[in-house]
Amino acid sequence: MKTMKIMYSVVCLIFNILSCSAQTLPINTPLKDIPNNAHLKDINNELGQYVGTYKANFNGNEITLYISKQEDKLENSGQKSYYMDALIVKYIVKNSSGTTLQDTQNNNSNNIEFYSYYTRTNQNTIIFYYGGTNCHVGWGDIYLKKINATQISWEYRPDDISTTSQSCPNNLDTTIYLPETKDLIFTKQ
Repeated sequence: MKTMKIMYSVVCLIFNILSCSAQTLPINTPLKDIPNNAHLKDINNELGQYVGTYKANFNGNEITLYISKQEDKLENSGQKSYYMDALIVKYIVKNSSGTTLQDTQNNNSNNIEFYSYYTRTNQNTIIFYYGGTNCHVGWGDIYLKKINATQISWEYRPDDISTTSQSCPNNLDTTIYLPETKDLIFTKQ
């Protein structure tokens, strides 16, 4: 009888360990279907095809995107936390004379975040959250659609493009340097 109790205890312990481990789900799982502490994985390497350096010109400015892949990025939706494979975008914007207007390539602070949070596999599109510039001016969504092996199409939908002196000090640059447009083509370098 004592052996049965020990075996039962071991089986229960193993079951509890296995059931507590994080669940792995595809990266395009809707937020409502993601359990707390789950891992959204790029199982089919959908993100990998976007990794690289891309350039485009818009209104006299040259925009360079540096897209990399990060595994198990911690995401906090407010109601739950989970980990996801994501694309991280750093960028440089230069004017026609070559002066750098904005450079996030070596910026490790979270005040200018730009990362993927949803994949529309059937549309070859990845949706990114952009945290905006200083005081979050310009925060919103950016859609990158894979056109072919060397080109992606850009669409930027800012949710807030202004600020007040009460919410942001006057000495901070709140200019949105990213192109506020649709169907801008970036070419892989």
